[in-house]
Amino acid sequence: MPGPASAGPVLSKDWAIVDLPIDPGVVLLDVDFTSSDPNHGFLLGTRQTLLETKDGGRNWEPRSVAAAQEEGFNYRFNSISFQGKWARGMRGGDEGWIVGKPAILLHSTDGGTNWERVPLSAKLPGTPVLITALEGKGAAELTTDQGAIYVTDNGGQNWTAAVKETVDATLNRVISSGISGASYYEGSFSNISRSNRGSYVAVSSRGNFFMTWRPGQAYWTPHNRPATRRLQNMGFTPSERLWLTTKGGDLYYTDLDTQSKFEQAKLGSRGFGILDVNFANQKVGFACGGSGSLFKTEDGGDSWKRERSTDDVAANLYQIKFTHGNNGFILGNNGVLLRYIGVA
Repeated sequence: MPGPASAGPVLSKDWAIVDLPIDPGVVLLDVDFTSSDPNHGFLLGTRQTLLETKDGGRNWEPRSVAAAQEEGFNYRFNSISFQGKWARGMRGGDEGWIVGKPAILLHSTDGGTNWERVPLSAKLPGTPVLITALEGKGAAELTTDQGAIYVTDNGGQNWTAAVKETVDATLNRVISSGISGASYYEGSFSNISRSNRGSYVAVSSRGNFFMTWRPGQAYWTPHNRPATRRLQNMGFTPSERLWLTTKGGDLYYTDLDTQSKFEQAKLGSRGFGILDVNFANQKVGFACGGSGSLFKTEDGGDSWKRERSTDDVAANLYQIKFTHGNNGFILGNNGVLLRYIGVA
């Protein structure tokens, strides 16, 4: 097993490279920090990769989870989430969850010191791709790549379905309503994003349409894409607007109800695909993409400026994550991790 990681060179006033103790070919997939200690966090990915930091992400050490080694699978850890508020009977922010593929759910009540496996039903529709720790002891929301959303309030012993109809059933019902590409749906989403208020947006696996869901709705709502180019990714701005990127590097915004017209942002991606967008606060945000491309906004996304400091980073940058305590990271292939050193 590789040794500990160490802080790497500073690229700009906003980002520094972190050298990671991982094998070549590991794909990094998510990162989160406990809110009881914003310097304590975990980074995860394919090949059952789990790294731990206690200094805000400057240095990382490999961790193993005994509960994930029982069946001999080489799990892909997809998502991690720690509780953001205090819960009765434990230190606030110390309750965490991990989901992965093949279907696995891990639960910690001590800030990740110990992880226990929570059984999942063999009938679970799809692969768990997103887990969100909710307010309250034992509370979490699990989402699969087929659009199933389940909620628990007792540590995963019981789950309640939040969506009453499968995505396939929804599309079969509305296929004549003019949703372009719905008949080509292949049964899963390529990307799913959740807002802080619990709304979701998901991109179909082919990128030819997208779907939204709000708490209380019985089923997902399909929508046409705003341009001829296929969709790359979608997510939420701090003001709960939707952002949308296309395969050709365009960036659009619209309101969640998608009744208003899509507005194209001034970004100038030079044809590189924009793989993710995220914001450090209401004004400062970043967009990342292929060949180390990175863009910054300081006006809430109205205008963007290319960040040339990452031009020599030999990786596609595909995920941006801001967590508790001003922690921010960009994940890239070839084991690339950038740490935010700016001021949020």
